[in-house]
Amino acid sequence: MEKNTAEYLCWLADTRDQPLEEMAAFFDARTGDYEAHMAPWAAQYEWMARELPADTKRLLDLGCGTGLELDCIFRRLPHVQVTGVDLAGGMLKALARKHPGKALTLVRADYTAWQPEADGLFDAVVAFETLHHLSGAQKAALFGQIHRWLRPGGVFLECDYIASTPEMEATAFAEAARRRARDRVPPDAFVHFDTPLTLEHELEALRAGGFAAVEVLGFLPPDDHTPLLRAVKAPLSPP
Repeated sequence: MEKNTAEYLCWLADTRDQPLEEMAAFFDARTGDYEAHMAPWAAQYEWMARELPADTKRLLDLGCGTGLELDCIFRRLPHVQVTGVDLAGGMLKALARKHPGKALTLVRADYTAWQPEADGLFDAVVAFETLHHLSGAQKAALFGQIHRWLRPGGVFLECDYIASTPEMEATAFAEAARRRARDRVPPDAFVHFDTPLTLEHELEALRAGGFAAVEVLGFLPPDDHTPLLRAVKAPLSPP
């Protein structure tokens, strides 16, 4: 955890004078290098795929990017119907090229504002290394949406990095505020800047979103700051 904090503080120092970038533009500019950049999390992608219920038929992938988690999911569940939502059009095009013929619906949108056709539509929802750009309040609101989108008994899997300490979390949000003020970024503009929550606050946000059954499935050694979390929507009570 100390190494995680030290690396984050180094990143803050190294990028201190860099202007904030709009979220979609940031990722579209890095589409070509994205999969190599995310390669260290290959085991976590496989782990997430293994934890999906075997009877998953309709899956929602938030911040799907080029679909690294879907590469693993399609190998295990080749006939699953997937809706992928992402802001970066270039990444969605790369994902579509990788999986022709799959039941794959891609939506270019901000997943915090997007709405599916109906509630209770999905058996499972996944989010891999994407939610660390949101505040606790934004996460709680999104988790409430995810809870509505899942069928009773549906599963939400989140794999994302966390702040090692409350001080690291507070530093992240203070620096985000400083850079927004410096760059005169409107409060509602979605920009690329990491603001991870502590594990305690992440779990609190999930519960605030309506998930009573929340658990930490664990960490893959030697990684001690990217847990896999599972939240389950309560099944319907028997008549």
